Amino acid sequence: MKFTPAPLDGVVIIEPRIFGDHRGFFFESYNRKAFHDAGLTMEFVQDNISRSSRGTLRGLHYQLAPHAQGKLVRVTEGEVFDVAVDIRRDSPNFGRWFGYRLSAENKHAMYVPEGFAHGFVALSEYAEFHYKCTGLYAPEADRGIVWNDPAIGIEWPDEVDPDLISDKDRAAPSLADAEINF
Repeated sequence: MKFTPAPLDGVVIIEPRIFGDHRGFFFESYNRKAFHDAGLTMEFVQDNISRSSRGTLRGLHYQLAPHAQGKLVRVTEGEVFDVAVDIRRDSPNFGRWFGYRLSAENKHAMYVPEGFAHGFVALSEYAEFHYKCTGLYAPEADRGIVWNDPAIGIEWPDEVDPDLISDKDRAAPSLADAEINF
């Protein structure tokens, strides 16, 4: 596996070694020792899978501490534009975002640590998205930031369909008004 730090401290792109031939392919999507050797020593406690149609935007989501979640995310079908936003108030990158295309074709993953809001938009007809989380889902700690906050300025692809954004995500507060305890 190749681990490449993203421009935001703590966010990492993971590229697996893929073994393929005329029959198909094989790759390791997670290896605890390889992750630990790369400095990613988190422990995963919950896996989630979502399926979204083209244009569906999910996010920007996070959980308040002590229920914060780091997420190892990967696309198993289709393609998404995946985004992490640094919401750690003491970070020099507070409010900055990083986006990366994850797809079933490139088989890359992205680690989004605690203290980041996360979201994505489906770019293909359908996208199946897999999350490995470092914390359990806690509804009372669930929070969000509106996807199009001009103070963050995410450059979302044209595929975003405002009709395919949940009411909850549309009504999320701006970063300036969000409840954050990082």
